[in-house]
Amino acid sequence: MYRTTRDFLNALDAKGELRRVRETTSPVLAITALADRQSKSPAPNPPSPATRFTDPRFHHLGGSALLFESVQGSDWPVLINQFGSAHRMEMALGCHDDGGHTPGGLEALAQIIGELTKPEPPRSLGEIIAKARQFLPLLRIPPRRTRGSGLCQEVVIPQDKVDLRRLPIIRCWPLDGDFAALGYPAHVNDAVPGLGRGEEWNRLYRGRYITLAGIHTVHADDRDNPKPPSHNIGMYRVQVLGEKTFAMHWHMHHDGARHWRSWKKLGKPMPVAIALGGESVMPYAATAPLPPGISELLLAGFLNKGGIPMVRGKTVPLWVPANAEIVIEGYVSNEAGFIDYDPRDPNAGPIGPGAVFEGPFGDHTGFYSLPDRYPLLTVTAITHRRDPIYPTTVVGLPPQEDYFLGKATERLFLPLLKTIVHDIADYDLPMYGAFHNAAHIKIKKEYPLQGRRVMHSVWGAGQMAWTKTICVVDQDVDVHDATAVLRAVGEHCHPARDVAIVEGPLDILDHAAPYLGAGGKIGFDATPKREAERMAGPEVGTAARAADGERVVAGVRSIAGVLDAACPGDLGRRWLLVSVDKSLESAEAGTGVDVDRIAGELRRAIAEADGGIRYAIIVGSGVDLTKIDDALFHWCANFDPRRDTMLEGELMIFDATPKSPRESRHGLPTRAYPPILTLDGDRTGGTPAPPTVR
Repeated sequence: MYRTTRDFLNALDAKGELRRVRETTSPVLAITALADRQSKSPAPNPPSPATRFTDPRFHHLGGSALLFESVQGSDWPVLINQFGSAHRMEMALGCHDDGGHTPGGLEALAQIIGELTKPEPPRSLGEIIAKARQFLPLLRIPPRRTRGSGLCQEVVIPQDKVDLRRLPIIRCWPLDGDFAALGYPAHVNDAVPGLGRGEEWNRLYRGRYITLAGIHTVHADDRDNPKPPSHNIGMYRVQVLGEKTFAMHWHMHHDGARHWRSWKKLGKPMPVAIALGGESVMPYAATAPLPPGISELLLAGFLNKGGIPMVRGKTVPLWVPANAEIVIEGYVSNEAGFIDYDPRDPNAGPIGPGAVFEGPFGDHTGFYSLPDRYPLLTVTAITHRRDPIYPTTVVGLPPQEDYFLGKATERLFLPLLKTIVHDIADYDLPMYGAFHNAAHIKIKKEYPLQGRRVMHSVWGAGQMAWTKTICVVDQDVDVHDATAVLRAVGEHCHPARDVAIVEGPLDILDHAAPYLGAGGKIGFDATPKREAERMAGPEVGTAARAADGERVVAGVRSIAGVLDAACPGDLGRRWLLVSVDKSLESAEAGTGVDVDRIAGELRRAIAEADGGIRYAIIVGSGVDLTKIDDALFHWCANFDPRRDTMLEGELMIFDATPKSPRESRHGLPTRAYPPILTLDGDRTGGTPAPPTVR
């Protein structure tokens, strides 16, 4: 929609969506402090009515976009939270009601995508003409590759002049890059060349990450293709390690990692271009879950209503976005070993050539993602437009800016998901699930066990395959209201009959999984049942009655080790939330409170209160049970369905407490749990006070 970052910035300013910070601000934690506060505040303007309908509880949040005009150690201003509200997301994609090329919000864009994915044959000359008009714009969406230099190359910094310390790259969270704070040996990277070291480096530059860049790569098979069909843009974090050195982080199932493996097989370093800014559609396109081989440049061109102009990189054989603010060019080492490296293992050996121990990083899960081995990236040049603006983002406990980017994906990809799973009427990725942990699916139920079929289909559908928790409801439930969905689970989903627990691949950021990237998944069939759905479970009958919440809570609070309990009316009084202090019973095994013991006592306490509870979630201390979304967030983040689910008669109990590696259940191990994100606990002198916004 907007040609450049500053065009978008000016539009935000004109709409009252931008606040400026003129006070000099540290890139170490201070920008995060203010952006985090903004993201959880009301936004200046509401989104379209359609977007308000599909996000009824949180569409009003996001605060303002922030422009930090003076950043310590750099000459470039920093823009953050530019996509951090539903209205700003609509503006970026051109579907806002007041001036967008496709007014009507995200649903209007989704409707166009739906029409394109399910074309009907024309039946008359008039329909032929209409179809031609519908598909003609698609001819304009491929990238426009041009000779010469682009706006992003007004200034070229050669390799010998590159100093990454001069870029206003931010440290988001206190323990970012501090793997020693999580118990890993501090010396693991001592032999890696090109890294910054010493007290000053640790204080000023440790753990600073590029977080809002499009990472451009191609498959090695396309290295000589002038128009490489594999051209991919991903949004991956990139850690500053030295004046000319980064660590390149990507998940093993991402296209960027797949491309890197192809270059590793070839035995050559992989060229990469890190593009910051440009057309307002580009950051979203880089996050979109497109199938392998489908370039994000095509999606960007579709959203932009015209192809993205591209120019050749100065030192890498790649096409780069001509209108970007900044492009960092370089090569990723092909020598690095693969992930799942733990230097605490006496058999691990040295980290090896071309690699570095990267992380930890405060991630969108709300926790630190744990460090691991990733390849080094050596910078060969930086190009930028004159007086560039450096765009960045912070991820963490929701809502953050990425919540609204993710909601755009939810709406725009619904038509595509329907082509894979035809039963789906609508769906929602609830905030408490941080996108990869939960999905709510609505269907029009027409036959027995249809809900089971749908959940298994979703687990085989592209990037939805990583979803850990699925709730399927019938058409009369508002799938966009998480409390309504969970009420339906309590009413229509019998724990011993209607819950499916399976194993499968998971996001590698799921710290609760017993193995890296692999663990349990759970599906709740919350549709009304038919007689044929009895199968091996209890008889199909009337819905469960609600519990006497006060009696249940009183009984549970009397259990040793329980800190608090709640039986929320918003969840139909069929869910029980329990918090425990695992430090109260320090057993020799070091597991603290015996959650299995508490589970047994929960069943007795509920029975003594005449039952009614179907699901109980046990969380650790520090969780406010009056905030349902917080409790649900800890549930999804901290439990593995196969290891941490206990069925006690007609009661299903989930152990969602933080755990240590010494805790196991059902023969499944537990990996180390990372800390939750907080701005407290910085080891370099405390968190700077956030500046004043104007």
